[in-house]
Order: sequence, then structure tokens, then C-alpha cells
Amino acid sequence: MWRHIASNALTFFIVALFLLAGLVTWGVNAYSATGPLQQAICLRVESGSNMRRVSEDLAEQGAITSPALFRMGADYSEKAAQLKAGSYLVPPETSMEEIVDVITRGGASTCGTQVVYSVGVTSTTVRVRELDPASNRFVEIVRFDPLTEEAPAEYTEVRNAPDTQYSILVIEGTTVWQVVTALNSLDVLEGSLDELPPEGSLAPDSYDVSPGTDVTALVARMRSAQSARLAEAWASRVDGLPFDTPEEALILASIVEKETGGIDEVRTVASVFENRLRTGMRLQTDPTVIYGVTGGEGILGRGLRQSELRAETPYNTYVIDGLPPTPIANPGLASIQAVMDPEDTDYVFFVAKTLDPRDGHNFAVTLAEHNENVAAYRALEAAAN
Repeated sequence: MWRHIASNALTFFIVALFLLAGLVTWGVNAYSATGPLQQAICLRVESGSNMRRVSEDLAEQGAITSPALFRMGADYSEKAAQLKAGSYLVPPETSMEEIVDVITRGGASTCGTQVVYSVGVTSTTVRVRELDPASNRFVEIVRFDPLTEEAPAEYTEVRNAPDTQYSILVIEGTTVWQVVTALNSLDVLEGSLDELPPEGSLAPDSYDVSPGTDVTALVARMRSAQSARLAEAWASRVDGLPFDTPEEALILASIVEKETGGIDEVRTVASVFENRLRTGMRLQTDPTVIYGVTGGEGILGRGLRQSELRAETPYNTYVIDGLPPTPIANPGLASIQAVMDPEDTDYVFFVAKTLDPRDGHNFAVTLAEHNENVAAYRALEAAAN
């Protein structure tokens, strides 16, 4: 009898082992299998949260089939204690294994709320945006000017959220004064910069920041980025350029930046100014005159006066030969590269096609052609008035 009982027990034990092995195999496969999520979601992991809360949230949103299996997989992979706070985009059909990896790896949030501070030529704006997981696009919630308007409640709410992402966007063609003035006023940054860096030395770009980022340190990043761009472009410049130093290239790039209607014609505009320099023709460009009047501090807000166009100042390129003494704005990478490798043209004239500068220019080789283009532009002006 005892032999029979022992035989049955052994059989039961073997069957149990097979069942357990099958259960483990099923669990492992289910943990790494395609998930049930049909539409992307934004998973927010609060500071101080744990795997139980996260697994229940995922189950409620239809991202996983078993919270218990999700937690067991996290425990087995020794990642349960590595949960990182943040907001994470979970694409459709993401497996439990992949979700655990994302929420324990850390790094910048991949969805949620984003605050973008845009420093432009005419204004500074703050935009609060939320990622729509379904379309994977940011939807703007509110926009305001921090220099002239009180911060709305939507901004104040997200400003205090721990997983809000922040970035500062510096637009091409801004002056150093405009950028530093804006940075000194932003509540997400700390400190201030009293002494302006050289004109043109700040790279227009998007910079990720966090609350408390120091203004001086951020400006140093911008200067370093612009210096690196200029050095790289100078090293790969074409032969025969009508200037001798990277500093002169930066000056010309800033003029091209202010005169360009769009990135598609930037190399053509660069060719016009370089053709003028080669032939000894004056640059004759309004933006340099305007910079001489404003010193880069804000916009002129009116047309140039004849007295200003005739005045002998270092920035009046209708009067002086060659380049002005400094850049007149912070040129973007495209303008810097354009002056180092301009389009091969014979153009020495250009005028706007329409009253909207974004529509670009009509270019000409001869004065007669240019006069025809100017006449067409004047006709548009007359019709608009």
C-alpha cells in the first residue's frame, strides 16, 4: 500500500511540476507578448508611487491584462524598486516587459505637459502644450506674453507639476539684447545677466531647461553652440569667399538672416551680398541701418527716415563700404552655412515679391531688371493703400 501511495505521490509531484513549468512559460510569454492597448496613452507616474498603483492604472486604461503578472515580471527582473516618476508615452500593443523597462529606465518624460518659452524678434511668448497620445502631437492649451500679461491659471498649475517639461526656443534673427532681456524675465530661470555678450554670439535653437536653471549658464551654452557652429562651417567653407575671418562671416550671416524671406532662398541672398562685396558695391541693406538706430534694443516700429539713410554711421551700408563692424542679430545655422557656401549666381539686386516678406524675393543681375521688379513691388504697395 505504501508503495502505491508513494507512486501516486510521485506522479502527482511530476504532474504538478509540469503544470508549474507550463504556468511559468505562459507567464513569461504573456509578460513579453503584444499588449492589448489599441490607442496610445500617456502614463503618469507620480513621485512616491509604486508598482501596484502603476499596474492598476495601466489595467484601468486597458494597457495590460494582469496587474499581478505585471508586478511579478517587474519583481523577477529586479526592476520593481527602480520606478521613476514622470510621464511616459505608451504606444499601442506595448508589452508589459517594455512598459516596465520604460518606467524604470528614467530620463526625460516622453509625454504630458510641455512649457515652451519662445524668444522672438517682436515678442516673447509662453506656450503651454499637452501631448495628445492618439495623434502624438502637442495641443496648445494657453499662450501669453510674460513681459506684458499676467500668467494665466493654466500656466500656474503646470508650473508646479513635477513632470512638466520646459524648453526655451530662441528664434533666428533675434538680437543679443532681446534674448538676454527675455531670459532675465522668465520665472523658470534663476539669476540674471547684466553684461551683454557680443552681438551674434547666441545660437538660435531650442534649449531644454529645468526650474532653477541659471541664466548665465544658459547663455554660456548658447555661446558655446554658436561658436561650434561657426567653427564647423568655417572649416568646410568654399574657396574664394569675399571675407577673411569667421567673425566677418558671422557679420554677413546676420545680414542674410535679417533679409531672407525663407530658408529656401538663403543661399541666393548670400550670393547677392557676396557678389556686391567682390565688385566693391555697397551692401545697401535696411536692416543694418535699423540696427544702427536701435542698437539692437527692440524693433524700430516705423520706416527709416531719409536722414537716417544718409547719416554716416558705422552701420549705414548705404554710406560705408564693406561690412558693418559687428553682426546685427543672432544668425541661425542655415544663414551661417549659406555665407560659407553661397549659390553660384550673378545676382546683385533683389526686392521683395509681395508685401509679405515670407514670400521671398525677386532677384536681378542688371539695374534695369531690378527697376522692373521694384516697380512691381511699388504697385502692390499702392494697391494695398
